[in-house]
Amino acid sequence: MKIEHHISQLLYRYQCVTVPGFGAFLTEFQSAQLDESSHSFYPPKKLISFNPFLKNNDGLLANHLAQAEKVAYETAVHAIQNEVSVWMNRIQEMGRISLKNIGEFTLNAERNIVFVPADQINYLKESFGLSPFMSPAIKREVYKKEVETIEEKAPIAFTPEKRSSYKALKYAAVFALSLGLTGALGYKLYDNYLNQIEQETLLVQSNVQKKINQKIQEATFFIENPLPSVTLTVPNEKMPYHVVAGVFRIESNADKAYNALLKLGFKAKRLPQNKHGLFPVLYGSFSSYAEAQATVKDIRKLDNKDAWLLIEEL
Repeated sequence: MKIEHHISQLLYRYQCVTVPGFGAFLTEFQSAQLDESSHSFYPPKKLISFNPFLKNNDGLLANHLAQAEKVAYETAVHAIQNEVSVWMNRIQEMGRISLKNIGEFTLNAERNIVFVPADQINYLKESFGLSPFMSPAIKREVYKKEVETIEEKAPIAFTPEKRSSYKALKYAAVFALSLGLTGALGYKLYDNYLNQIEQETLLVQSNVQKKINQKIQEATFFIENPLPSVTLTVPNEKMPYHVVAGVFRIESNADKAYNALLKLGFKAKRLPQNKHGLFPVLYGSFSSYAEAQATVKDIRKLDNKDAWLLIEEL
């Protein structure tokens, strides 16, 4: 029974699909990309990676296989075990194996499995129907020069501003009449009139601003039907068993190790500096000793032989 088709279907819906006894396929969101060298646009997608350390049966693939093939759950688990056995034998004998629409597995010089994901399928449902496309470069400088050339040739017409103050025109007429009749005396009267107009204008503006400020200070904002506050209580499960990846004297090294474990799919933790001045990094924490001990054995066998178990309530 081929199970890669069912794995491919689950990758559209779930972030982690575990194949019992083999490893887990993880998906990570990647936003839209622009390749400036080729002027190509790529839609958002899910990046697929593989973690060989997560191989415990979580029931997801087996349940899906049982429902899709209409067989018993135990039959589905047995079919997965047989398929995984075929994969492992083929990798050891031929050095590579290809899973349709998922990717290719190969062995490197150290006989470790290397996964290269397939790129012909986008598992992000929101990007359905979107495909990469190319767009010619926008020649902004050329258009800018053309606009500047048009602006230089275009005629510019000046329109005199219309006076909206009838009172100012009235005083101007009085000034013209006074100038013709009294000369220097009329000019002085006109100057006094203009000063009076300016003072009256400033006074009106000041009164208006005071009224506006008063209205703002008196304004009240309220909600007629406020929603009741909701308090959520989350039980805090004790997890005193911790699988330690390493203890670092330099904090930047601890950060690097922590980020590397997150990319591999572990629920890693980076503890604060302890009393010895060291920074511990954990593969994860567990509520039961049996689960923590089993994880330590798998990690020592496949990844880090120096991993150890810490029992402490943090």
